[in-house]
Amino acid sequence: MTNSSNLQFLTPEQKQQASTLETTCSLREPSENLLGLNGRASNIRLPLNRYLVIPNFFTKETADGLRARASEMLETFSLEGHPMTTFSTGTGEEKKHIGDAYFLTSGDKIRYFFEEEAFDKQGNLVVPKSRAINKIGHALHELEPKFRALSLSKQMKGLAHDLDFQDPRVLQSMLIFKQPKIGGEVPPHQDSTFLYTEPLSARGFWFALEDCTAENGALSFAPGSHKKYPVNRRFIRDPNSTGVTFRGEEEHQAPDSEFKLAECKAGSLVLIHGSVLHKSPANRSDKSRFIYTFHVIEGNAEYDGDNWLQPTKEMPFTPLFTAEP
Repeated sequence: MTNSSNLQFLTPEQKQQASTLETTCSLREPSENLLGLNGRASNIRLPLNRYLVIPNFFTKETADGLRARASEMLETFSLEGHPMTTFSTGTGEEKKHIGDAYFLTSGDKIRYFFEEEAFDKQGNLVVPKSRAINKIGHALHELEPKFRALSLSKQMKGLAHDLDFQDPRVLQSMLIFKQPKIGGEVPPHQDSTFLYTEPLSARGFWFALEDCTAENGALSFAPGSHKKYPVNRRFIRDPNSTGVTFRGEEEHQAPDSEFKLAECKAGSLVLIHGSVLHKSPANRSDKSRFIYTFHVIEGNAEYDGDNWLQPTKEMPFTPLFTAEP
Protein backbone atom coordinates (compact mmCIF):
# COMPACT_ATOMS: atom_id res chain seq x y z
CA MET A 1 0.00 0.00 0.00
CA THR A 2 1.10 3.56 -0.63
CA ASN A 3 0.43 6.52 1.58
CA SER A 4 -1.74 8.87 -0.45
CA SER A 5 -0.76 11.90 1.62
CA ASN A 6 1.87 12.84 -0.96
CA LEU A 7 -0.87 13.47 -3.51
CA GLN A 8 -1.36 17.19 -3.69
CA PHE A 9 -4.89 18.40 -4.28
CA LEU A 10 -5.63 22.08 -4.16
CA THR A 11 -6.48 23.64 -0.83
CA PRO A 12 -10.04 24.93 -0.30
CA GLU A 13 -8.79 28.47 -0.81
CA GLN A 14 -7.03 27.56 -4.06
CA LYS A 15 -10.11 25.73 -5.33
CA GLN A 16 -12.26 28.73 -4.51
CA GLN A 17 -9.89 30.99 -6.39
CA ALA A 18 -9.66 28.59 -9.33
CA SER A 19 -13.42 28.18 -9.52
CA THR A 20 -13.82 31.89 -10.24
CA LEU A 21 -11.56 31.76 -13.29
CA GLU A 22 -12.93 31.53 -16.80
CA THR A 23 -10.70 29.02 -18.60
CA THR A 24 -10.90 26.88 -21.68
CA CYS A 25 -11.70 23.98 -19.37
CA SER A 26 -14.91 25.51 -18.04
CA LEU A 27 -17.39 23.74 -20.28
CA ARG A 28 -19.96 23.21 -17.57
CA GLU A 29 -23.63 23.70 -18.03
CA PRO A 30 -25.59 24.80 -14.95
CA SER A 31 -25.79 22.13 -12.27
CA GLU A 32 -25.95 22.06 -8.50
CA ASN A 33 -22.97 22.28 -6.13
CA LEU A 34 -20.25 21.52 -8.63
CA LEU A 35 -17.24 21.70 -6.36
CA GLY A 36 -17.17 21.71 -2.60
CA LEU A 37 -14.49 23.54 -0.66
CA ASN A 38 -13.93 21.07 2.17
CA GLY A 39 -10.74 19.48 0.93
CA ARG A 40 -12.39 17.06 -1.47
CA ALA A 41 -14.88 17.21 -4.28
CA SER A 42 -18.37 17.44 -2.82
CA ASN A 43 -21.86 17.18 -4.24
CA ILE A 44 -20.57 16.76 -7.76
CA ARG A 45 -23.34 16.29 -10.29
CA LEU A 46 -22.74 15.63 -13.94
CA PRO A 47 -24.52 18.45 -15.79
CA LEU A 48 -27.18 17.80 -18.36
CA ASN A 49 -24.58 17.42 -21.11
CA ARG A 50 -23.17 14.50 -19.09
CA TYR A 51 -19.52 15.39 -18.96
CA LEU A 52 -17.72 17.72 -16.64
CA VAL A 53 -14.24 19.28 -16.88
CA ILE A 54 -12.90 20.42 -13.51
CA PRO A 55 -9.80 22.61 -13.87
CA ASN A 56 -7.11 22.52 -11.18
CA PHE A 57 -8.54 19.43 -9.50
CA PHE A 58 -5.03 18.37 -8.50
CA THR A 59 -1.84 20.38 -8.44
CA LYS A 60 0.70 20.70 -11.22
CA GLU A 61 3.24 19.13 -8.87
CA THR A 62 1.09 16.02 -8.57
CA ALA A 63 0.55 15.96 -12.35
CA ASP A 64 4.30 16.27 -12.89
CA GLY A 65 5.00 13.45 -10.44
CA LEU A 66 2.55 11.11 -12.12
CA ARG A 67 3.88 12.04 -15.53
CA ALA A 68 7.43 11.37 -14.35
CA ARG A 69 6.43 7.91 -13.16
CA ALA A 70 4.71 7.24 -16.50
CA SER A 71 7.87 8.31 -18.34
CA GLU A 72 9.96 6.06 -16.11
CA MET A 73 7.71 3.12 -16.96
CA LEU A 74 8.12 3.84 -20.67
CA GLU A 75 11.89 4.00 -20.37
CA THR A 76 12.38 0.87 -18.28
CA PHE A 77 9.97 -1.74 -19.67
CA SER A 78 11.64 -4.58 -21.53
CA LEU A 79 11.08 -5.48 -25.16
CA GLU A 80 12.41 -8.97 -24.53
CA GLY A 81 9.62 -11.46 -24.96
CA HIS A 82 7.08 -8.72 -25.74
CA PRO A 83 4.62 -9.72 -28.48
CA MET A 84 4.87 -6.17 -29.88
CA THR A 85 1.11 -5.86 -29.66
CA THR A 86 -0.37 -2.71 -31.11
CA PHE A 87 -3.59 -1.10 -30.03
CA SER A 88 -5.86 -0.18 -32.90
CA THR A 89 -8.29 2.68 -32.45
CA GLY A 90 -10.50 1.28 -35.20
CA THR A 91 -9.68 3.89 -37.82
CA GLY A 92 -7.29 1.91 -40.01
CA GLU A 93 -8.06 -0.32 -42.95
CA GLU A 94 -8.75 -3.37 -40.82
CA LYS A 95 -10.80 -1.42 -38.27
CA LYS A 96 -10.05 -3.94 -35.52
CA HIS A 97 -9.09 -3.71 -31.91
CA ILE A 98 -6.52 -6.01 -30.39
CA GLY A 99 -7.76 -9.55 -30.00
CA ASP A 100 -4.83 -11.61 -28.80
CA ALA A 101 -4.20 -13.20 -25.42
CA TYR A 102 -1.80 -10.44 -24.38
CA PHE A 103 -4.67 -7.97 -24.55
CA LEU A 104 -7.44 -10.24 -23.26
CA THR A 105 -5.51 -11.22 -20.13
CA SER A 106 -4.38 -7.68 -19.27
CA GLY A 107 -7.27 -6.80 -16.95
CA ASP A 108 -5.33 -7.78 -13.82
CA LYS A 109 -1.86 -6.87 -15.12
CA ILE A 110 0.28 -3.98 -16.33
CA ARG A 111 0.92 -4.36 -20.03
CA TYR A 112 2.22 -2.16 -22.82
CA PHE A 113 0.50 -1.58 -26.16
CA PHE A 114 2.19 0.06 -29.13
CA GLU A 115 1.02 2.78 -31.46
CA GLU A 116 0.17 1.39 -34.89
CA GLU A 117 2.47 3.91 -36.57
CA ALA A 118 5.42 2.99 -34.35
CA PHE A 119 6.31 0.24 -36.87
CA ASP A 120 7.22 0.16 -40.52
CA LYS A 121 5.67 -2.31 -42.96
CA GLN A 122 8.29 -4.88 -42.01
CA GLY A 123 7.37 -4.67 -38.33
CA ASN A 124 10.43 -2.73 -37.21
CA LEU A 125 10.19 0.05 -34.65
CA VAL A 126 10.72 3.42 -36.29
CA VAL A 127 10.69 5.51 -33.10
CA PRO A 128 12.43 5.10 -29.73
CA LYS A 129 10.79 2.58 -27.42
CA SER A 130 9.70 5.30 -24.97
CA ARG A 131 7.82 7.11 -27.74
CA ALA A 132 6.25 4.02 -29.29
CA ILE A 133 3.64 3.12 -26.67
CA ASN A 134 -0.02 4.02 -27.13
CA LYS A 135 -1.14 2.92 -23.68
CA ILE A 136 -0.32 0.97 -20.54
CA GLY A 137 -3.15 -1.01 -18.95
CA HIS A 138 -5.26 -2.26 -17.38
CA ALA A 139 -4.62 -2.70 -13.63
CA LEU A 140 -2.57 0.36 -12.73
CA HIS A 141 -5.13 1.20 -10.05
CA GLU A 142 -4.16 -2.00 -8.24
CA LEU A 143 -0.54 -2.71 -9.09
CA GLU A 144 1.23 0.61 -9.64
CA PRO A 145 1.59 2.43 -6.27
CA LYS A 146 1.42 6.05 -7.46
CA PHE A 147 -1.67 5.43 -9.56
CA ARG A 148 -3.27 3.23 -6.91
CA ALA A 149 -2.84 6.08 -4.44
CA LEU A 150 -4.72 8.43 -6.76
CA SER A 151 -7.39 5.97 -7.89
CA LEU A 152 -8.35 4.83 -4.37
CA SER A 153 -7.84 8.15 -2.59
CA LYS A 154 -10.45 9.72 -0.34
CA GLN A 155 -11.06 12.28 -3.07
CA MET A 156 -12.10 9.52 -5.49
CA LYS A 157 -14.27 7.88 -2.85
CA GLY A 158 -15.95 11.23 -2.29
CA LEU A 159 -16.53 11.75 -5.99
CA ALA A 160 -18.08 8.30 -6.37
CA HIS A 161 -20.36 8.99 -3.42
CA ASP A 162 -21.43 12.30 -4.90
CA LEU A 163 -22.13 10.62 -8.24
CA ASP A 164 -24.63 8.41 -6.37
CA PHE A 165 -22.71 5.15 -6.56
CA GLN A 166 -23.81 2.62 -3.98
CA ASP A 167 -21.00 0.09 -4.47
CA PRO A 168 -18.48 1.57 -6.93
CA ARG A 169 -16.01 -0.84 -8.51
CA VAL A 170 -12.84 0.39 -10.22
CA LEU A 171 -11.63 -1.27 -13.43
CA GLN A 172 -9.84 -0.63 -16.73
CA SER A 173 -7.18 1.84 -15.61
CA MET A 174 -4.83 3.13 -18.28
CA LEU A 175 -2.07 5.54 -19.10
CA ILE A 176 -2.76 6.86 -22.60
CA PHE A 177 0.02 8.79 -24.30
CA LYS A 178 -0.89 10.25 -27.72
CA GLN A 179 2.76 10.14 -28.74
CA PRO A 180 4.18 13.04 -30.80
CA LYS A 181 3.57 12.72 -34.55
CA ILE A 182 2.12 9.18 -34.35
CA GLY A 183 -0.59 9.38 -31.66
CA GLY A 184 -3.62 7.61 -33.10
CA GLU A 185 -7.05 9.08 -33.68
CA VAL A 186 -9.83 7.76 -31.44
CA PRO A 187 -13.20 7.83 -33.23
CA PRO A 188 -16.49 8.72 -31.52
CA HIS A 189 -17.45 6.09 -28.96
CA GLN A 190 -19.35 5.49 -25.73
CA ASP A 191 -17.53 3.94 -22.78
CA SER A 192 -20.49 1.69 -21.96
CA THR A 193 -19.86 -0.07 -25.28
CA PHE A 194 -16.77 -1.56 -23.63
CA LEU A 195 -17.97 -1.86 -20.02
CA TYR A 196 -21.62 -2.78 -20.41
CA THR A 197 -23.80 -3.20 -17.34
CA GLU A 198 -27.53 -3.46 -16.78
CA PRO A 199 -28.57 -0.89 -15.90
CA LEU A 200 -25.88 1.21 -17.56
CA SER A 201 -23.49 2.55 -14.93
CA ALA A 202 -20.00 3.19 -16.38
CA ARG A 203 -18.30 6.49 -15.58
CA GLY A 204 -14.86 7.59 -16.70
CA PHE A 205 -12.40 9.48 -14.47
CA TRP A 206 -9.86 11.13 -16.80
CA PHE A 207 -6.82 13.01 -15.45
CA ALA A 208 -4.73 15.36 -17.58
CA LEU A 209 -1.04 14.91 -16.77
CA GLU A 210 -0.09 17.39 -19.49
CA ASP A 211 -1.88 20.25 -21.17
CA CYS A 212 -4.40 18.84 -23.65
CA THR A 213 -4.91 21.00 -26.73
CA ALA A 214 -6.50 20.81 -30.16
CA GLU A 215 -3.02 20.20 -31.56
CA ASN A 216 -1.95 17.25 -29.38
CA GLY A 217 -5.26 15.38 -29.14
CA ALA A 218 -7.66 16.93 -26.62
CA LEU A 219 -11.03 15.27 -26.13
CA SER A 220 -14.19 16.49 -27.81
CA PHE A 221 -17.69 15.69 -26.57
CA ALA A 222 -21.14 15.67 -28.11
CA PRO A 223 -23.17 17.34 -25.33
CA GLY A 224 -26.44 15.58 -24.62
CA SER A 225 -25.58 12.64 -26.87
CA HIS A 226 -26.38 10.19 -24.05
CA LYS A 227 -30.04 10.96 -24.70
CA LYS A 228 -29.88 11.07 -28.48
CA TYR A 229 -27.73 8.01 -29.16
CA PRO A 230 -28.54 4.80 -27.24
CA VAL A 231 -25.79 2.31 -26.40
CA ASN A 232 -26.51 -0.33 -29.04
CA ARG A 233 -22.98 -1.55 -29.76
CA ARG A 234 -20.84 -3.87 -27.66
CA PHE A 235 -17.14 -4.74 -27.55
CA ILE A 236 -17.06 -8.40 -26.53
CA ARG A 237 -14.97 -11.55 -26.49
CA ASP A 238 -15.53 -13.21 -29.82
CA PRO A 239 -17.33 -16.54 -29.25
CA ASN A 240 -15.95 -17.80 -32.58
CA SER A 241 -12.28 -17.06 -31.96
CA THR A 242 -9.73 -16.22 -29.29
CA GLY A 243 -10.11 -12.52 -29.99
CA VAL A 244 -12.66 -9.76 -29.64
CA THR A 245 -15.31 -8.28 -31.86
CA PHE A 246 -18.05 -5.68 -31.94
CA ARG A 247 -21.63 -6.83 -31.68
CA GLY A 248 -24.66 -4.74 -32.53
CA GLU A 249 -25.07 -1.73 -34.74
CA GLU A 250 -22.40 0.49 -36.24
CA GLU A 251 -20.99 3.27 -34.08
CA HIS A 252 -23.14 6.39 -34.10
CA GLN A 253 -22.00 8.88 -36.73
CA ALA A 254 -22.71 12.18 -35.04
CA PRO A 255 -21.79 15.16 -37.21
CA ASP A 256 -18.72 17.18 -36.26
CA SER A 257 -20.97 20.14 -35.51
CA GLU A 258 -22.34 18.30 -32.46
CA PHE A 259 -18.91 18.06 -30.78
CA LYS A 260 -17.34 20.61 -28.46
CA LEU A 261 -13.60 20.70 -27.92
CA ALA A 262 -12.54 20.23 -24.29
CA GLU A 263 -9.01 21.60 -24.07
CA CYS A 264 -7.65 21.54 -20.53
CA LYS A 265 -4.53 22.10 -18.47
CA ALA A 266 -2.47 19.56 -16.57
CA GLY A 267 -4.19 18.97 -13.23
CA SER A 268 -7.70 18.88 -14.72
CA LEU A 269 -10.15 16.06 -14.05
CA VAL A 270 -12.73 15.11 -16.67
CA LEU A 271 -15.77 13.09 -15.60
CA ILE A 272 -17.40 11.17 -18.45
CA HIS A 273 -20.84 9.57 -18.49
CA GLY A 274 -20.68 6.11 -20.07
CA SER A 275 -23.25 6.97 -22.74
CA VAL A 276 -21.88 10.31 -23.96
CA LEU A 277 -20.11 10.29 -27.32
CA HIS A 278 -16.52 11.53 -27.25
CA LYS A 279 -13.49 11.36 -29.49
CA SER A 280 -9.97 12.69 -29.97
CA PRO A 281 -7.91 13.46 -33.09
CA ALA A 282 -4.54 12.08 -34.08
CA ASN A 283 -1.55 13.86 -32.59
CA ARG A 284 0.63 15.21 -35.39
CA SER A 285 2.27 17.83 -33.18
CA ASP A 286 5.70 17.73 -31.54
CA LYS A 287 4.14 17.46 -28.07
CA SER A 288 2.85 14.39 -26.28
CA ARG A 289 -0.49 14.17 -24.47
CA PHE A 290 -0.14 12.04 -21.32
CA ILE A 291 -3.30 11.22 -19.39
CA TYR A 292 -4.35 8.68 -16.76
CA THR A 293 -7.84 7.26 -16.64
CA PHE A 294 -9.85 4.63 -14.84
CA HIS A 295 -13.50 3.63 -14.91
CA VAL A 296 -16.09 2.96 -12.27
CA ILE A 297 -19.18 0.76 -12.55
CA GLU A 298 -21.94 0.08 -10.07
CA GLY A 299 -21.22 -3.10 -8.18
CA ASN A 300 -24.95 -3.70 -7.76
CA ALA A 301 -25.47 -3.66 -11.53
CA GLU A 302 -25.14 -6.79 -13.67
CA TYR A 303 -21.78 -6.81 -15.41
CA ASP A 304 -22.09 -8.65 -18.69
CA GLY A 305 -20.06 -11.83 -19.03
CA ASP A 306 -19.50 -11.11 -22.73
CA ASN A 307 -17.59 -7.86 -22.08
CA TRP A 308 -13.98 -7.97 -23.24
CA LEU A 309 -12.69 -7.23 -19.72
CA GLN A 310 -13.55 -9.80 -17.08
CA PRO A 311 -12.64 -9.95 -13.39
CA THR A 312 -10.37 -12.75 -12.24
CA LYS A 313 -10.28 -14.79 -9.08
CA GLU A 314 -6.97 -13.16 -8.23
CA MET A 315 -8.26 -9.64 -8.93
CA PRO A 316 -11.99 -8.99 -8.79
CA PHE A 317 -13.06 -5.47 -9.65
CA THR A 318 -11.80 -3.15 -6.92
CA PRO A 319 -14.40 -2.01 -4.32
CA LEU A 320 -13.62 1.71 -4.15
CA PHE A 321 -15.31 2.48 -0.84
CA THR A 322 -13.40 -0.19 1.11
CA ALA A 323 -10.10 -0.56 -0.74
CA GLU A 324 -7.08 1.12 0.84
CA PRO A 325 -4.76 3.30 -1.23
